[in-house]
Amino acid sequence: MSDEKRYGGRIMTDVDFQLAGPETARRIVVAMSGGVDSSVVAALAARTGAETIGVTLQLYDHGEAVGRAGACCAGRDIRDARAVCDRLGIAHYVFDHESRFREAVVDRFADEYLAGRTPIPCVQCNTGPKFTDLLQMARDLGADCLATGHYVRRIEGPAGAELHRGTDPARDQSYFLFGTTQEQLNFLRFPLGDLPKARVRELAAEMGLAVAGKPDSQDICFVPDGDYAGLVRKLRPDTDTAGDIVDLSGRKLGEHRGIIHFTVGQRRGLEIGGTAEPLYVVRLEAAAKRVVVGPRAALAVAAARLTDLNVLGPLDGPLSAKVRSMAKPVPAQMVGDRLVFDVPEYGVAPGQAAVLYAGDRVLGGGWIAETEAALAAA
Repeated sequence: MSDEKRYGGRIMTDVDFQLAGPETARRIVVAMSGGVDSSVVAALAARTGAETIGVTLQLYDHGEAVGRAGACCAGRDIRDARAVCDRLGIAHYVFDHESRFREAVVDRFADEYLAGRTPIPCVQCNTGPKFTDLLQMARDLGADCLATGHYVRRIEGPAGAELHRGTDPARDQSYFLFGTTQEQLNFLRFPLGDLPKARVRELAAEMGLAVAGKPDSQDICFVPDGDYAGLVRKLRPDTDTAGDIVDLSGRKLGEHRGIIHFTVGQRRGLEIGGTAEPLYVVRLEAAAKRVVVGPRAALAVAAARLTDLNVLGPLDGPLSAKVRSMAKPVPAQMVGDRLVFDVPEYGVAPGQAAVLYAGDRVLGGGWIAETEAALAAA
């Protein structure tokens, strides 16, 4: 059985770029990062016969500086995107968005860590420089739609376009796109949402695209070595200060060298011995420079207050919520701005996103501002 049949997928046809009426897209702008996914989208878009234009935002050039492949939107990725466009015979434009990216994503990343929260810069990038700015560029270029290589599905429902999880659960990226607005969704197209990554690479090879075997980009492109604390220290050199590690009652157990080295749920790095059971970071009190620790049971969360809620579907009934990108959705319900879990959930951290689903449909989501401990609620 072919991958397309197994996953219920279809390789891009004109229907993927259909407008509100019976006509199909005449001009398609493709967001190109230089990776295999967006390159295949550009190739398939060109197959429809529509005028296809590749657009790349130069966001951060750290990948060029360290010579590491797979750092999204760095210098070598721009060259790869241009080479693909040259092979396809389509136009390619590069827009310098480094300063905008730094302000909207990198600086916010550092500030969130300093505030004791756990940021998700990829969401900020998608809802900021990528979608907001790229959509405007696509419209300025007279495009009928903007296509991307994200593994999500856009389905026309009774009330308009809906956002759904990618068919292949291993590649689904819906968690990072919860902030997509309805207006943006009406203009966006995600033609790879029905396909597994292996098939996309096969398509790239069949089309003779040099990026067919290129490694996937890193989730956080501006921290290629994974040293988040090092980046924060570099951006905010005067804020890496020591403080106390205390238990739930406030009793001092030890000292730390800066809250930027800790996230909620972390166990390693505490360097506290002689306790009856393992201790985990339960919360970070940034103003007091204090790391609060407790047993695993103290990590259980009964509810979370969400801010900046983006709504793409009805939230007045039973739903499921995903509070980490790699977590499975769990049963919950929205009560005002509170996300209430049917069963206490672990790993819920301020600064992360809570994405809401009805089956595979994305209903929206928001940012976790604060949590309610299950122990206190019991």
